[in-house]
Amino acid sequence: MIECKNLVKTYTNGDIKTNALNGVSFSIKKGEFVSIIGPSGSGKSTLMHILGALDTPTSGEYFLDGHEVSKLADDELSDLRRNKIGFVFQSFNLLPRTTVLRNVMLPLLFSGKSQAEREKKAKACLQYADMEESKFYNLSNQLSGGQMQRVAIARSLVNDPAIILADEPTGNLDTKTSAVVMQAFQELNQKGHTIILITHEMDVADCANRIIYVRDGIIEKDVLNKPRDHYLP
Repeated sequence: MIECKNLVKTYTNGDIKTNALNGVSFSIKKGEFVSIIGPSGSGKSTLMHILGALDTPTSGEYFLDGHEVSKLADDELSDLRRNKIGFVFQSFNLLPRTTVLRNVMLPLLFSGKSQAEREKKAKACLQYADMEESKFYNLSNQLSGGQMQRVAIARSLVNDPAIILADEPTGNLDTKTSAVVMQAFQELNQKGHTIILITHEMDVADCANRIIYVRDGIIEKDVLNKPRDHYLP
């Protein structure tokens, strides 16, 4: 599903060039749950932006679901993000004065589906993410952090993406709520979803079936992992 070949990303500031990625290569199969972990400045955020089609590498190749992402134009990257990638962010990125249901429906706005079809799909994704039906018409700013992240997970699923890309999804959550959210990701993976999770916390990374360790722009280790049944700090 994903294949990265010798990815290099160089940032230029005047005469100074900084390599955020230094020849990164790996592949991810359909149905895997992979954590990418590294300290600040390791290159994991740069890698996340490339995997999410939010940026392109300076050199190297990135294939997603048969598409060579590294060669796509900006409008093609936008189409790929909309159709192939479901994003879950640390800050939730929900519209605060909009209902839960409408937040999840938003990615379907230009899908060509009718209002009734969009609503039906959004409700199905919210139920799939174990969001209480009684909250569907609440404004998102009336929810707890864990509930907001469940809405964000439902929104990430609404376009039937090839992968779910989660960037520090427990970063704004307490320990108990983090446990609930990580269990939700494990359950989604058990249902067949491919998940890539970016984190700097080993306790979070340890919930995945595979861990890629990034440091100084290179892959330090890439190991299979026996995931813990639940998040433990």
